[in-house]
Amino acid sequence: MTFSKFFGSLAALGLAASPIALQAQDVATRTTENPLGIPADVNLLSDNDPNVRSATALVNGTVITGTDVDHRVALLVAQSEGELPPAELQRVRMQVLRNLIDETLQIQDANAQELPVSDAEVDQRYAQVASQNFSADPARMDSYLLGIGSSPASLKRQIRGEIAWTNVIRRNISPFVNVSEEEAREELARRASERGTEEYRLGEIYLSATIENREAVLENANQIVAQLQQGGNFVAYARQFSEASTSAVGGDLGFVRLNTLPSEMATRARQMSPGQLVGPFEVPGGLVIMYLIDKRQLGMADPRDAMLSLKQISIGFDPKSTDEQTNARVQLFTDAVARMRGCGDANAVAASIGAEVVENEIRARALPEQLQTPLLSIQVGQTTPPFGSVADGVRVLMLCGRDDPQSAAAATIEQIIEEKENERIQKRAQRYLRDLRSDAYIEYD
Repeated sequence: MTFSKFFGSLAALGLAASPIALQAQDVATRTTENPLGIPADVNLLSDNDPNVRSATALVNGTVITGTDVDHRVALLVAQSEGELPPAELQRVRMQVLRNLIDETLQIQDANAQELPVSDAEVDQRYAQVASQNFSADPARMDSYLLGIGSSPASLKRQIRGEIAWTNVIRRNISPFVNVSEEEAREELARRASERGTEEYRLGEIYLSATIENREAVLENANQIVAQLQQGGNFVAYARQFSEASTSAVGGDLGFVRLNTLPSEMATRARQMSPGQLVGPFEVPGGLVIMYLIDKRQLGMADPRDAMLSLKQISIGFDPKSTDEQTNARVQLFTDAVARMRGCGDANAVAASIGAEVVENEIRARALPEQLQTPLLSIQVGQTTPPFGSVADGVRVLMLCGRDDPQSAAAATIEQIIEEKENERIQKRAQRYLRDLRSDAYIEYD
């Protein structure tokens, strides 16, 4: 912000026109811990709280309205599958405003470089999203967006920003990132020497923090975790809140080895199971919320890629059943399953007690984590322990066939080059965006 703009802001607040009684405050010395020399007993010159600031802004002359923010917030709330408390909603609004500012800067930069995004491109991408979620019917998606309090225009604006930023990166960053074949061969050799080493596919939400604002950032992080534990979409929250370069891809770090991570992240990741969420915890410069998407062993076939032929045998319960009747039916079911002599006998025994049998083929990793280990530990003709509830029914899975995966193919030189180039492009893109923010003229209402 320039000095003239700073004094203009003071005038807008009424601070330049009237005298203010200033209280004495300690003079702080600039130190490593306090590089700005800010005194500990700060006296604010107005009652304005930046956390309840009106969520509108003017970015290099482009207006972001409160309606723009409302519509984008509605998308996030819908993905969270629940109501947000007022304090959480206000925090979400401010983060969404920051995201809209970045999006505006990205679109402006693309236009300045004569890389405009056409309406036809946006409509095509919008139709692709509809095809993935609404049976290729954009009208249904229009109705859904309006129904949750958002709008097609809001999603199309986000799409425009993503395409614009991709175009900017493709022109200004990608051509200048190169990974040599020699470097890729060294990576191949390293991977061969580390065959069998575990790799972890992690999702991260990183929030920068200082000594001064750590408590506030920690509170925000805990609120994010609470929303995720209630069913919030990790990818959506990472895109909206994470300050890491991976925010653009929903916080996905890809498969990494633990020795490449900060020690705090590596320690926790080592103890996690796929689908588990941990955090927030401290790392250099801030806090991290971490989600383990998957893990694998380098160069080894993953047993969870096995294709399983299963019979699901299940019973339901009359809602009017007494506890005694329910327990008796569960016991009858358990005894019948124990009598089954393999998959060929399952249907007849199930029919004798009024149980239902459904056959299917499914990859092990597509099953809930709690069922993967039991199924991969049994032989053909055996069943998992019973699971379920009175409301949903009790069931077992019987293994009737298993096709194990072949050994994982080694990565090619081309794949490694692409991986490393993408990683470097993401880091440079984040620096590029920081420069756009630094040069921007932004005014808030």
